[in-house]
Amino acid sequence: MLGDVRDFNNTEMRTVIKFFSSLQGKAPKESHAILKELFGEHAPPYATVKNWVAQFKRDDFSTCDAPRP
Repeated sequence: MLGDVRDFNNTEMRTVIKFFSSLQGKAPKESHAILKELFGEHAPPYATVKNWVAQFKRDDFSTCDAPRP
């Protein structure tokens, strides 16, 4: 079983999304369903998963936040 899922930061969650979408070829809905099953109420919303999957499909595989001015 996973540790306390509240300990996952944004970068770690994006890495999980990257694993499902890029390495396993899961669609955003499939990835989100798996995240909901694993993380329950702590899973990111579907729109967030969809945006990150789209970013990874554009060959931008960074899981870090973009720098802000």
